[in-house]
Amino acid sequence: MTDTRGPQPQYEGYATGPLPGEREPAPGQAGPYHPPQAYPSPPGGTQGGVPYGAQQGVGPAQAARKPRTGARTTPRTRKARLRVSKADPWSVMKVSFLLSIALGICTVVASAVLWMVMDAMGVFSTVGGTISEATGSNEGNGFDLQAFLSLPRVLVFTSVIAVIDVVLATALATLGAFIYNLSAGFVGGVELTLAEDE
Repeated sequence: MTDTRGPQPQYEGYATGPLPGEREPAPGQAGPYHPPQAYPSPPGGTQGGVPYGAQQGVGPAQAARKPRTGARTTPRTRKARLRVSKADPWSVMKVSFLLSIALGICTVVASAVLWMVMDAMGVFSTVGGTISEATGSNEGNGFDLQAFLSLPRVLVFTSVIAVIDVVLATALATLGAFIYNLSAGFVGGVELTLAEDE
């Protein structure tokens, strides 16, 4: 191939001066050259070997990002307002029946324990002797309190009261459920505020 461009002009600087690797650095440039950046560095970074905070006139303690002191640390409790608009009479009757049976059993047991404690303390004998002397006469000894308030008779009497209590409590609770449903249809029912426990 032949060069058809002809003779090319020679540059004086390259022809007479030193090569780029042989040149001495300029007197005002002491360190390596860093080209200017189009955008500033982020906080905490460096620009041109100098920390960003130092270029902006901010100290290192102020250049670091400070945590937010007003942040809310306590969890928020969620609340909900609910309304009891209807009570099922069948469920109310079952619950009241079971609760009244438990209450009746507790009544019978409490009566038996109370009778034993009073008998051990001698209450029946003391009170019974006083009543028999007050009501006694020449023909009879008077009213016998110990025979009237014997343990089997007390338990029978308490059991009858417990059965009546079971029937009445169940009937009244079921009737109360019907009355509540009627009143809730007019006023809307009972409002409840529920909060979530965390």
